[in-house]
Amino acid sequence: MKKIAVYCGASKGKDASYMKEAYHLGRYMAENGYELIFGAGSVGIMGAIQDGVLDYGGSAIGVMPNMLNEREITSTRLSELILVDSMHERKNKMAELADAFVMAPGGAGSLEEFFEMYSWAQIGIHQKPIAVFNINGFFEPLQSLINHMIQEGFIDEKYKTLAPLCDSPKELFDSFHNYKPLGVRTYD
Repeated sequence: MKKIAVYCGASKGKDASYMKEAYHLGRYMAENGYELIFGAGSVGIMGAIQDGVLDYGGSAIGVMPNMLNEREITSTRLSELILVDSMHERKNKMAELADAFVMAPGGAGSLEEFFEMYSWAQIGIHQKPIAVFNINGFFEPLQSLINHMIQEGFIDEKYKTLAPLCDSPKELFDSFHNYKPLGVRTYD
């Protein structure tokens, strides 16, 4: 497991610790031989992770749709830039390249990318590990929602540990290395 897709925001968030911890994640990845696969942005959490990876000698592959490349801030520091025609192709390419998936703080786009990988794991499209980088408890409400969905019978109980909340890069990667596929969703 070497290539890690990270879904995260192009915003900084209001607390400086989001950027600091994002940079720390990138540094940890580089120092431990992991390659970053991400959305190719140079700002916000996305840029901080990329900078941590590249400042410490790692590799960062960015996947950017042509339409966004024309109006967003595509990084000029990338090890490799892959241009695609649509957001769908971006997500597919990132999923194809990655050995595991991380969600770090972000907005609706990050959630959408994360939940696609989450649901794909449930239906057997992939069996790759997923984890959530829970900086400052950011994803506690998400975990509460997932627990509620399990409690109400909309997500199978076995998926309670599909995407663990992790408070440090070491915890994230430990969860990847201890991951065991949970199997395909069953229907009553």
